[in-house]
Amino acid sequence: MSSTHHAHEHHAQAADHLEQAAQHHREAATHHEAGDAETAGHHAHVAAGHTAHAAHHAAEASKLHAGHYSEVEEEADA
Repeated sequence: MSSTHHAHEHHAQAADHLEQAAQHHREAATHHEAGDAETAGHHAHVAAGHTAHAAHHAAEASKLHAGHYSEVEEEADA
């Protein structure tokens, strides 16, 4: 499997985690508005985890892109 295909998978996973984070932030806001700080805090914590996972996948995709482009440059120089 090519590095660009792996990068695509990481981009897709990052997007999924960001969507999940957004949903948990919405849940946190709803519970905060209702005065349920404990549940709001839980959703905020879960959202932070999804955001961290998204950042990880974005970084991995970036590394794969960098590797791909350095391989392309090496081939062009050859």
